[in-house]
Order: sequence, then structure tokens, then C-alpha cells
Amino acid sequence: MRKIIILMLLIVSIGSIEAIDTESYQFINHLLNTRRPGAPEIFDDGVIFTAPSTYRRVGISFAHEQFAKVHWFEKMLRAKDELTPKEEKSKNEADRYRDSGILFYVLPRVAPENRELEYRLVINGLWTTDPLNPQYRIDRKSGIVCSLVVMPEFEKTPTAFDGPPGTLTFNYRAPSGETVSVAGSFNGWDPFMYELRETTPGVYSLTLPLPPGTYHYVFFHRGRRILDPYNHNRAYTIEGIAATEAVVR
Repeated sequence: MRKIIILMLLIVSIGSIEAIDTESYQFINHLLNTRRPGAPEIFDDGVIFTAPSTYRRVGISFAHEQFAKVHWFEKMLRAKDELTPKEEKSKNEADRYRDSGILFYVLPRVAPENRELEYRLVINGLWTTDPLNPQYRIDRKSGIVCSLVVMPEFEKTPTAFDGPPGTLTFNYRAPSGETVSVAGSFNGWDPFMYELRETTPGVYSLTLPLPPGTYHYVFFHRGRRILDPYNHNRAYTIEGIAATEAVVR
């Protein structure tokens, strides 16, 4: 139960993020395993920036936005290990949660033309480079020093929309030799009926012929229900559970 509370708190804290799948196990688990501020971390096709919560306020501004906008970091909270009966009943956030020591901001998606991210931070009202990132670049004309993140070239993974007409092709990446299945509104959410085949090491795929319509689905991997990380269209089942949405035309 305590872990569920932590997950829900994180989801509330990052609810404004648009492209990275903030409801996926992978993303939430990654944040939960962040123990201290550090250099920017590349996640999927986005970047997670962190800073110590000892700073009063931290913002970030990017060169590809001409430094015209400041995005403010959020505080990451963790549930206290033990709660008194009074704290259990308390609605006061300070009684139930503790400061993790981390402020964070997520850049949800990096466009292909912005593979070299230049940015500056605003820490307690002062413009500066990122003290936790050793990579930087100096603008020859202005002499301004910017912190730098170099994005890798991502290998494109097809989504369910890339299948032939009248089908959905499901694709998933995982360590080689594992079991991955897909379930959805097309099979009564049976997690055992359709198992993906490992077409190349670490790449699992399955194509299903389906009549035209809108379908909802999730993957099952290592006993966990996982949204499609390559398809950001989301919907909710009647039970209020998040699922990935795809359309067959």
C-alpha cells in the first residue's frame, strides 16, 4: 500500500508532463530509484534534470526556445517509512511525506533537430550553468556558457500503427529470451492468449488481423501490466485502468 501511495504521489507531481509515459512502470520506477541529484539522465527520447532541494527554486531554459521560457523544477517527495496513527489520518502532506532531497524537471521529448541540447539554469534567481553537468559549450559570439546534453541516435521502434491495413502490429523491447504478451479489448484482456515472438535479439513482435475500430491494449512482461512505450495515445477502461489506444482502419 505504501508503494502505491508513493506512485500516486509521483503521478500527481508530474501530471503536466505530456509525452513521456508517466503512468508506465518503467518511468515511475526510474524516478523512485533516483536517490540523489546528478547529471541529466536520458530516458526514452526525453531527459530528466535534477537538482538538490536545498535550493529555494530552480528553473531551466533551453537554447532551442531562444531562452525565452523558464521551466520550473518540481520537488520529489517520498512517503515516510513509518507513520504514527495521527500521521496516518493526517491530510497534511508534511506529516505523511518527507523531502527526497531532489528537485526535478522532465523534458518529455527531444526533436531530432535538437539532438544537442544547450541549456542554462536559474538557481535562486541567478542564471548559471548546471553545476552537476560537466559538459558545456561557450557561444563564440556572446561568450555565454551553456550546459550541454548530447542525445544519442535512437533506433526507431515501429508502433501498432505501422502494421498492414486491417491489422495491429505490436512491438516491444526487452532482454533476449523473455516472455512478453499482449492483451486488450480484442481478447477480453486475456494476458496468456497472445505471446509476442522474438524476431531479433531483444525485439518482440506480433501482428493480429482485426476488423476496423478502436482498440485498447497493454503488454505483460515479468508479471507487470505495461503501457506501450512507443505509442503515447492513452485511454482508460471502465474500471479506470490506463491502457494504450490504437485504431484499425
